[in-house]
Amino acid sequence: MNTDSPTLPSRETIEGDVRRALAEDIGSGDVTADLLPSGANARARVITREAAVLCGTAWFGECFRQIDPDVRVEWHVADGDRVAPGTVLCHIEGAARSLVTGERTALNFLQTLSGTATATATYVDATRGTRTVVLDTRKTLPGLRLAQKYAVRVGGGRNHRIGLFDAVLIKENHIAAAGSIAAAVQRARALHPGLLVETEVENFSELREALAAGADRIMLDEFELHELAQAVAEVGGRVPLEVSGSVALDRVRAIAETGVDYVSIGALTKHVRAIDLSMRIEISGL
Repeated sequence: MNTDSPTLPSRETIEGDVRRALAEDIGSGDVTADLLPSGANARARVITREAAVLCGTAWFGECFRQIDPDVRVEWHVADGDRVAPGTVLCHIEGAARSLVTGERTALNFLQTLSGTATATATYVDATRGTRTVVLDTRKTLPGLRLAQKYAVRVGGGRNHRIGLFDAVLIKENHIAAAGSIAAAVQRARALHPGLLVETEVENFSELREALAAGADRIMLDEFELHELAQAVAEVGGRVPLEVSGSVALDRVRAIAETGVDYVSIGALTKHVRAIDLSMRIEISGL
């Protein structure tokens, strides 16, 4: 498991994300930008049309840096800031062709990552005052996992495992193949002694087996609210409990009030609704 600090992914990761995105958008060249005078300069501003938690400024700026290092971006807010509708997020100055070429890709990063951060903050707000921590999942946009995982941290959540390499998560297919929860946990310990071992359970019999097997964390899959409270009481803090499945915003508070330690929510990164942003460009001399 990685930390919950909103530290940016590596420079190489951000550069790679942007490089791929620009390549698919620009291809052999921006043929529409060619309509603008080659020497024209422009100034732009980005505003949000709705309330949001901002995220993605590094990817936004990297888009223009890769297109034209002379483009200047001046931010008035930062990742993690809560912004109101109509807020001017940044001003941009540079060659007009560079600004119009980078506009869509830069906004795509900013609005998508802000969407994840905003959704996460909504769930964090709903559970505030309880012990429950909001986690993400591996249900991310292909190729943008580290960016979205960062956005979750910016929104106040924490990351579950990054991938299949940094923690063991035993689910029903693994249990079936191993023969039992106890056998799966034992094999995981033998193969990967330094990693957290978590196992999913679907009923109280499996919960007790996971406890006896010594799992580091237990995931309660599709338990009813009264069952969650019963599980918390039975476990008595011996092992952290995580809730997965059907964790919608309208019931996350009730889930948290049962006393579970974590809720993992695929919707944070899977059901992405981009924040409504607008970039308004003024071209000099036209």
